[in-house]
Amino acid sequence: MYNGIINVYKEAGFTSHDVVAKLRGILKQRKIGHTGTLDPDAVGVLPVCLGSGTKLCGMLTDTDKEYRAKMMLGKETDTQDISGKTLKEKAVMTGRQEAENAIMSFLGGYDQIPPMYSAIKVDGKKLYQLAREGKEIERKPRRVQIYSLEIEEIQIPSVTMRVSCSKGTYIRTLCHDIGQKLGCGGVMVSLERTKAGNFLVKDALLLSDIARLQEEGRLLEKILPVDAMLSGYAAVKVERKAQRLIENGNSFYRNMIIERKEYMPEEQVRVYDEDGRFYGIYKFRPEEDRFLPVKMFMENGQ
Repeated sequence: MYNGIINVYKEAGFTSHDVVAKLRGILKQRKIGHTGTLDPDAVGVLPVCLGSGTKLCGMLTDTDKEYRAKMMLGKETDTQDISGKTLKEKAVMTGRQEAENAIMSFLGGYDQIPPMYSAIKVDGKKLYQLAREGKEIERKPRRVQIYSLEIEEIQIPSVTMRVSCSKGTYIRTLCHDIGQKLGCGGVMVSLERTKAGNFLVKDALLLSDIARLQEEGRLLEKILPVDAMLSGYAAVKVERKAQRLIENGNSFYRNMIIERKEYMPEEQVRVYDEDGRFYGIYKFRPEEDRFLPVKMFMENGQ
């Protein structure tokens, strides 16, 4: 079984769930999870967690993202993208400078109302399920951050831009909101996620690439180890006599660490055995002079 994270390039027409299902077939393993939904028509970076790496899914979902989006002014749809049902159409009288000013005004923090066609749950039901039933409910605005906006091309009514933003930002809603500010409406035409945390589009693999590398026995070269995502934590090695303890996810004492040093209360560390195998994250309890497990990543049989 593979353990770690692989950078997948999601192609148009696939849901994020489809990508996971296809990878299960290619890799012949069940324990796989994605790190953040991309709409079926969207493409780009989708980090996928494998084996023990699935314990990182929540952490990777929370990372900042970067996108390249194409927007069309003069139209509104129920999904806020070009695939939805047209609600309004209006002639675009906006000039280039006015459009640029409106777009750049969204830099920084702003309160964004999530779209009805989204996977957000309300009372146990996803919003898009309610939308398909013809229902619309009130959604509370959520504070999002637009870190950077770069306008690549403006050919009114079309605008292509790059957006760097916080987790939970809907780019099609950003397009909608820009259109509202200009008074003519706006929809997202296309979207490519170019970055998710430390994962870049230039390194992303198509499913066909992954299948080929698997057949060639070279796929492991492209899988990032779990502990590589936790490099912000200090690393410690425990001596051989403590190995049985960490194999079973038990606590261990500070005097079992090779090259001991002082640790801060509740400090969290990556724990390895003498052979360099990674086991998990532990935190230090000074009153007991020992480390307690926080999250274990070692799989049985590794």
